[in-house]
Amino acid sequence: MAIDTNSMFSSYLTTQTGNALSSSKTSSLEGTLGKLSSDTDDETLMEACKGFETYLVEQVYKEMEKSVKEEEEENEYLSCFGDTLIEEYAKATTESGSLGLAQKLFQSIKSNS
Repeated sequence: MAIDTNSMFSSYLTTQTGNALSSSKTSSLEGTLGKLSSDTDDETLMEACKGFETYLVEQVYKEMEKSVKEEEEENEYLSCFGDTLIEEYAKATTESGSLGLAQKLFQSIKSNS
């Protein structure tokens, strides 16, 4: 089963830009993904795939958090650093390789190029 990675990355970038995410995160990922070509080295490609997986996992965690919010007062530290904590959880999940999305995406791109 072939995956059209170009359209997937395009829709990913469109979604990011349309959802009013942090402009630095959007421009960073957009710059990395925009540099990808058929002659991109494996390390750069894998970093782009990991960036995509981290973003996806981060969005999933944020949606999960919304669904379990309690009506109690939130801890002041979590209100200040909650997004950073979620970002770090997403990075740790990606780095552990437990989902394997980055690896599958990497293999798909390599086989299509």
